Amino acid sequence: MVRTPLTPDEKHRGVALGRVLRAARGQRSAAEIALGAGVSLDTLRKIERGAISSPAFFTVAALAGVLNLELATVAEQVARLEAVA
Repeated sequence: MVRTPLTPDEKHRGVALGRVLRAARGQRSAAEIALGAGVSLDTLRKIERGAISSPAFFTVAALAGVLNLELATVAEQVARLEAVA
């Protein structure tokens, strides 16, 4: 299956999501968060740096849960960062 290339807006949204999740992680280790969410450390790192611009919903939900974030809060913060650029 061939994936449609991401638009610049989609790429920017992925970077914004990564920033939100990284900020919420604070001083906790990426390994701790990844383990708690049931995702690989590599996946978390890719999401945080925007290399995975559109992670699966359940991945984001699991990360938000471990980070004690409501999904609505994540969406609001991502939208706020998108509006800045």
